[in-house]
Amino acid sequence: MTTAQEIITAVATRRGVREYNMDAGSAFRSAGGIVAAAVVDGIGNDPAGAVAMRLLAETAVRIGSTRGALAGIMAAASLIEDPGVEEYAPDAVAVLALAEPGRPTLLAWVGDAHVYGWDGSALRRRTDPQTMGAYLRQHGNVELPPLMDDWVRVSLSTATVATVALSQAPADELLLLVSDGTDDLSREELEALVREYQGDPQALAEAVVAAVQKNSDGYRDDATAVVLLPR
Repeated sequence: MTTAQEIITAVATRRGVREYNMDAGSAFRSAGGIVAAAVVDGIGNDPAGAVAMRLLAETAVRIGSTRGALAGIMAAASLIEDPGVEEYAPDAVAVLALAEPGRPTLLAWVGDAHVYGWDGSALRRRTDPQTMGAYLRQHGNVELPPLMDDWVRVSLSTATVATVALSQAPADELLLLVSDGTDDLSREELEALVREYQGDPQALAEAVVAAVQKNSDGYRDDATAVVLLPR
C-alpha cells in the first residue's frame, strides 16, 4: 500500500432550529506536519456559548497539534470555568484527531461527538460515546440504553486526564468527525454519503450536515462534520 503524502481537511457546520449554532469545527496544520481536527458540541443555546465553542475548537487543534491529543482536549477543558464561580459557564463535548501521513491517527474525546473511519469498503465508528446509554450497553443492559443516550457522563467541564478517552485509527483511513446532531442519520445513510463523496472532502462534509432533517417533533439539532483524507 502506498503511504499517503498529505492529509486533506474539510469543515462544514449547519445551525439547527435553535437561534444559535452551538457546534464548532476546526482544522489546523502545525509546522511539524501534524494535522489536527476537532468538533466541539456545546450544551445549551446562547450567543456567548456559540462564540466559546469556536474558541474551544481552535484551542484543541492548536494545542493538540504540538502537545498531543490528550493535551488538546485538556487545554479546551481548562477554558471552561467552574460553574460554581460564575453565574454562567459554557460546557461542551469534544473530539480531537491528530493525523500524520503514514502513522496511525490519534483520537481523544469526551462525551458523544464521534469519529467514523472509512477504509474504502466499510464505515466503522472509531470512538465509543461517553453516555449512560453506552455504559449500560457495555454492561449487558438492553432495555434502558435508548432512554439514556442523551445522558453525557463526561464533558469538558468535568474532564480529567483519567476520563478523556483515547484511541487511534489506521493511517490510511478517511476519517469523519461529527457532532451528535448527525445521530439521526443511520449508519447506512452515512456510509452511502461517504461512498459517494469520498474523493471530495468538502463535498462530503457539506453533504453530511445537509442530510440531517427535522424529526417528527420539528426539531433539528446543530450538525458539524470535519473530514480528514489521506492522499
